[in-house]
Amino acid sequence: MLWLMARNELRPIIKMRSTAGTGYTYVTRKNRRNDPDRMTLRKYDPVAGRHVDFREER
Repeated sequence: MLWLMARNELRPIIKMRSTAGTGYTYVTRKNRRNDPDRMTLRKYDPVAGRHVDFREER
């Protein structure tokens, strides 16, 4: 079980919330070694109907 704990600490599950204010979220994993700060990705928001920035929320 030690390998399972190490994997979850290194690649946690995060929620990406839309900055358009629609409340739409994506759920993904991130590598803490490569991205220690909060991530920002440009993805499609189907509620807004366009591509917007999605920021990581904790």
